Amino acid sequence: MAAMRPAGRSDAFRALSERRGRAGERLVENLARARAGTVDRPESWAPAVAAGLGLPAAAALGPAAYYADLVAPHGRRHIRVCSATACFAARSGRHLPQVEQELGVTVGTVSPDGETSLQAVRCLGYCYAGPAALDGAVPCTGPALAAQLAGHEPPSDPQMPVADDTGAPVLLAGVVADEPAWQVWPRSVVAGSPEQVHGEVAASGLRGRGGAGFRVAAKWEAAGRAPGTVLVANGDEGDPGSYADRLLMEADPRRVLEGLALACFACGARRGVVLVRSEYPRALARMREAVEEAYADGHFGPSVHGTDTALDVEVVRGAGSYVAGEETALIASLEGDRGCARPRPPYPTARGLRGAPTVVNNVETLAAVPWIVARGGDAYARRGTPEETGTKLVCLSERFARPGAYEVELGTSLLRIVTELGGGMRDGSELTALQVGGPLGGFLAPDALDVPLTTAGLAARGAALGHAGLVAFDRRVAPQDVLRHVWEFAAAESCGACSPCRVGSRRGLELAGAGTPPGAEWGRLARVLAEASLCAFGRRIPPAVRSLARVYGDRLAGWEP
Repeated sequence: MAAMRPAGRSDAFRALSERRGRAGERLVENLARARAGTVDRPESWAPAVAAGLGLPAAAALGPAAYYADLVAPHGRRHIRVCSATACFAARSGRHLPQVEQELGVTVGTVSPDGETSLQAVRCLGYCYAGPAALDGAVPCTGPALAAQLAGHEPPSDPQMPVADDTGAPVLLAGVVADEPAWQVWPRSVVAGSPEQVHGEVAASGLRGRGGAGFRVAAKWEAAGRAPGTVLVANGDEGDPGSYADRLLMEADPRRVLEGLALACFACGARRGVVLVRSEYPRALARMREAVEEAYADGHFGPSVHGTDTALDVEVVRGAGSYVAGEETALIASLEGDRGCARPRPPYPTARGLRGAPTVVNNVETLAAVPWIVARGGDAYARRGTPEETGTKLVCLSERFARPGAYEVELGTSLLRIVTELGGGMRDGSELTALQVGGPLGGFLAPDALDVPLTTAGLAARGAALGHAGLVAFDRRVAPQDVLRHVWEFAAAESCGACSPCRVGSRRGLELAGAGTPPGAEWGRLARVLAEASLCAFGRRIPPAVRSLARVYGDRLAGWEP
């Protein structure tokens, strides 16, 4: 019965939200507006937000005490400093105390005059130029980060390096090849059919690029073109080290929206939602501008390009949660609930947003759909490998000589990406560990990079593809510090929905901080996390830690049960 409680609670909240005009879907955004410029704790201001929407106080206190953006006090000047993996590797984590000292404010607090607040966040999408911070919406990056925030130097916002390695880009077609968007959707909706779009995507073999790697056509088919189907574009790119979604949403938002429109057409969805993480304010603005433009140009609306196809699209801002990128947690957040993973079944394709069939596709996944429909699924399937077709955006962190986002074919050697595209390490430093696919993706040693960039290839080495962010570590960062960083992330970002992950991540951090080999206790903890965690977040912690222990060997003895 315990597993049924979250579903029952969410059903009750959905019913109440419906009676209040879908008030839950406006709740988190309203809470974010109320939090801006407020240093008080949520219980002093959140109930009033709920009352304004006709909801009980508890409905607001839950999310207000959960999402990082709502928990953190906000001064008149709110600064978010990245503490994620790439920025940590860039300065061995020293940038955070430097910023605190320069500003006279501790992370998680507000200056005595209420002027300046400081919040540590996990990834701002500036992994190629870290360490990074957002001063309001103004980016500051690089070794002189503290001086920039103190006003001693001007803000540094270098352009994101982008390159294509395929010769015929799919995802970067509009960024590096100036190929305009909105060429496929008008033809498809006027003269094509949902079956044609679905058929080309099925023939392409396209898999989700958000980390799970599920076949896109199969997910679309699972929704069954049922009435009320909703399609969600997941732009909550939470894997530190990846900034592919930020690139696409900022540099080519029209292509993302065109992919969303084609996916809605194939699934029979009349509503689309784009979730953009709050840490990407520029991407949020670009996506909203692109949606307004799409309505004006007839791509969205009650009669798309004069047809009987109706499509309404909205853009929603996230509130700061890594786990809320998981599809059931994302749906919970869109409904105004805490962004915790929910038990499956039922799967979102059967019962998702507001109880309707819901398809969740990652931004990068959708950006590939226009190319596939225009050129044919078979053409896409000839790229990559027979088992894992197509191309992928790979993001290289600041420690590389040539950091940036590269479009490569799946199956490309990781060694080639690191040495040829990335140019090896910056300033002649020596690579000691490479993190692949996010904080819980896995680590590889310098002599273990001759592996294809595929889910299967990386899994065979104890790593994961994830969002394909590559974060390099050199000898300046001690192995124990990297280990603690992994556990700090796990403990901070666990949604708390299940005890194995909530308690296990905190216990792992305690063991890592003790500085002594954990022995048999780590073995028991790893089994519980891997076998009993509700979602992939908790289950991925043990393999990530084991892979790090294999890379560093005796220096992390006892962490490879």
